[in-house]
Amino acid sequence: MKFRVEHDVLAEAVAWVARALPSRPVVPVLSGLRLEARDDQLTLSCFDYELSATVRVEADIAKPGTALVPGRLLAEITRSLPGQPAEFAADGDVVSLTCGSAEFTLVSLPLADYPELPPTPPLAGTIDGGELAAATAQVLPAASRDDTLPMLTAVCLDMRGDIMTLAATDRYRLAVRQVRWAPARPGLRAIALVPARTLADAARTMAPGEQVAVAFTASGEAPGPPRSAGTGASRQGEREPHPVEGMISFESRGRRLTGRLIGGEFIRYASRFPDGFGCRAEVPAGSFIEAVRRVSLVADRASPVRLTFGQGRAVVEAQTEGRARAVETVTASFRGDEPAIAFNPQYLLDGLTAAAAGTAAGQAGQPGPAGQPAGHEETGTAPATIRLEFTSPAKPALITWAGDAAGQPGEEGVPAFRYLVVPLRSPTRA
Repeated sequence: MKFRVEHDVLAEAVAWVARALPSRPVVPVLSGLRLEARDDQLTLSCFDYELSATVRVEADIAKPGTALVPGRLLAEITRSLPGQPAEFAADGDVVSLTCGSAEFTLVSLPLADYPELPPTPPLAGTIDGGELAAATAQVLPAASRDDTLPMLTAVCLDMRGDIMTLAATDRYRLAVRQVRWAPARPGLRAIALVPARTLADAARTMAPGEQVAVAFTASGEAPGPPRSAGTGASRQGEREPHPVEGMISFESRGRRLTGRLIGGEFIRYASRFPDGFGCRAEVPAGSFIEAVRRVSLVADRASPVRLTFGQGRAVVEAQTEGRARAVETVTASFRGDEPAIAFNPQYLLDGLTAAAAGTAAGQAGQPGPAGQPAGHEETGTAPATIRLEFTSPAKPALITWAGDAAGQPGEEGVPAFRYLVVPLRSPTRA
């Protein structure tokens, strides 16, 4: 094997594949990064039986071949190389790398012991990369990190015709986001439980305007017409599909991430949302989020952030007994007879930030900056507005966006993004 590749192309490709390398490989050979030079293309890949990353880049191939080199070491080396083309050559069990005046020699790992890369599953459909990345960022914080319930560590991809619903929960909050996509077959109905880490890694490579091919094993599909995208309730006679088993892949720009799906049944998330609420507050996203963020500085892990609504205003406060207290007032509109409710500070911020990102996207007509602190998402029309609905301080509350974005892309007036969160008991104030 012998090839030459541009420095920037190599560094970017190696860094992306290396992120999927296992931190504690079961066997040493799984720490390897596979290099395959063939047909004017260099393919870099890794696989640890759970997650596979593959990227193809252009290269000047002098002699085709394949080698397996220590992955993290190669990533460290490529980060430090001078900005000149890199040349690779394999001779027996040694791979040499030359870049300018720098020369490295790597002892290759046994290629025969390396597992065969998983094949690409059948194509299920395509979706705009920016849309999927933004939706992923909105629901990902709600995914559980408790491995004792593996299905809750997943993001559920619920596909009904041209609507894909992403749902995640840790039992204390539930985030749901609907997006439009182009299924490979009309009327596709399937559910896939994707590990949160896999979806997060895939989202990092997605960009607005670029189509992402979503492919998975289709054994779990159920035939029949898609049910209403807005309500999520089954139509009479339609049976729920079992979660898809096997592998799922996300591919764009020559990069493909393939991961093993999680088995088991996800919760019936649509039924968790109440039909209505007795109280509704609407707040400007930027000032409200910043107020919650500042007030939360004095709250410890057991201290809630308390929201009290009055005529044209909302009071945000938190305290740590015997140490500190913070209060801030922002403008708000409120309707209802239960003016106070309290939340875990981080759970509340996750929901508000995700809702604000979606509101900005809806007003601008394109995917918003999901995952960034919302607070200055002016679009030239009106400030983003967040809606908080609840019935009592003891029952789950709903955070959504308000305005023109609320009904897209779902149906029947149901917001495309919904975040249901369990409140905390607020300490009695003197």
